[in-house]
Amino acid sequence: MKTAMPPLVAANALPGNKPLVMVGCGILHKEVDYLIRKNGWNVETQFLDSALHNYLGKLSDQLNAALAADEQAGKEAVVFYGCCHPKIDDIMQNHHTVRTHGQNCIVMLIGYEKFMEELEKGAYFLLEDWALTWEPMITQAFGGNLAVIREIFHSSHKGIIAIRTPCSADFRAAAEAAAAFVDLPLTWMDADLGHLEAVLADAIARKQQLP
Repeated sequence: MKTAMPPLVAANALPGNKPLVMVGCGILHKEVDYLIRKNGWNVETQFLDSALHNYLGKLSDQLNAALAADEQAGKEAVVFYGCCHPKIDDIMQNHHTVRTHGQNCIVMLIGYEKFMEELEKGAYFLLEDWALTWEPMITQAFGGNLAVIREIFHSSHKGIIAIRTPCSADFRAAAEAAAAFVDLPLTWMDADLGHLEAVLADAIARKQQLP
């Protein structure tokens, strides 16, 4: 069953036009910036490295530091992250804010049902930002032994789905190289931004409602 999405928020994100910053993963930075412009939301953006989910200590340190810096600057923040850290909701509570609903960025982009449908078939989802930085990102996380890397991917995935959005550049060559690197077949999925738009609107609306 599909969940009803909230109406989109007004242009002024907080009472009194207090600055609101969306802090989060840079994996969908082009899409988030586009949707903010499209809707006229009074929201700045502050993106962190899209590979931080591989390093939980760095993720929590950098996210906490960004939120603390915004607080010191007199700004309110809302967070664009899924369940990318086991203590993500504790971080939200400590900084008196909220994050976007969704297990991860793919769920936020294509929806939970489609995500689970493809995940059960063994899909690994590839976005443009990861494709463009694939080999150094993977070897930094898993080491330089290609046989080991491929064993890790083959143990839980049967193929790679590269997801294009209306904001994507042509990253076919990078996606093909990424799939070849881990020796998995590549397919493509086109995703519109409707689900992501509703997820962002919901997070901003919940931030508005905080006392």
